[in-house]
Amino acid sequence: MVNRELKRTLRTFGIGAACGFVVGAALVSILITRYGQVTGIGAVASYRTGSSTDGLADVDSPVIQARKPSPPLPVATSGSSTPVLEAAPPENLARRTFDMPVEGVKPEQLVRSFEDRRSGSRAHEALDILAPRNTPVKAVEDGTIARLFESKLGGTTIYQFDPTEQYCYYYAHLERYVDGLKEGDKVRRGQVIGYVGTSGNAPKNTPHLHFAIFKLTAARHWWEGTPIDPYDILR
Repeated sequence: MVNRELKRTLRTFGIGAACGFVVGAALVSILITRYGQVTGIGAVASYRTGSSTDGLADVDSPVIQARKPSPPLPVATSGSSTPVLEAAPPENLARRTFDMPVEGVKPEQLVRSFEDRRSGSRAHEALDILAPRNTPVKAVEDGTIARLFESKLGGTTIYQFDPTEQYCYYYAHLERYVDGLKEGDKVRRGQVIGYVGTSGNAPKNTPHLHFAIFKLTAARHWWEGTPIDPYDILR
C-alpha cells in the first residue's frame, strides 16, 4: 500500500518537474528575446547586423581615393577665379588697330556688358555682339591660333594669341570654325576664323559672339589671365 502511494507521489512529482522545466525554458527564451539587449546579447547582434547593412563598419575604410590633380578647366573668359580687372585698356593695346570681330557690326552698336552677372553669380567679363547665325567672325588682330576648344559654357571656341603673346583673344558660342582652321595657324587681322552661333550655354534663339580679351600670365597658359573690357578696345 505504502509502495503504491510512493510510486504515485513520485510519478506526480516527475510530471510536475518536467512541466516546470518546459515552462521555465519558455520563460527564459521569452526574456532573452525581449530583454536581451540589456544583458548584451541583443547589443552584439545589433552591432553585427549594423556593420553589414548601415555602413558603420565602412567609416574608417579608405573609400575616398587620392586623385591626381587635374589641369585647370578653361572658363568662358579668362579662366581666372579671382580676376584683377584692368581699370583702363593697357597703353600698348590702346595704340593698336583692331578689326571688329563680327562682320557688319559698327562700333556704335556695341553695348558694354563686362560687369554684368551671369548664371551662378559669375562675372561676364566679356562683350556680347549680336548678329545673325553664320555671320563671319574675324580675327581682331594678327596672331596665332593657340587653342580650338569645345566647352560646356562657351561651346565651340577659339583662343588666339596676339603677335607678342602677351594677350589672348577669346571667341565663343561659334556655330563652327572656318574650314581648315588648325591650332598653331598664323592668322591676319580681318581673316575669317569662324561663324556666329549659339553653341554652349548661349540662348538658342539669340545668336551672338561672346568676345573676351585677357592679359596672359608669365606662364602663357591659354586658359588664364587678367580680363580686360573689350568694349574699350573696340570702341
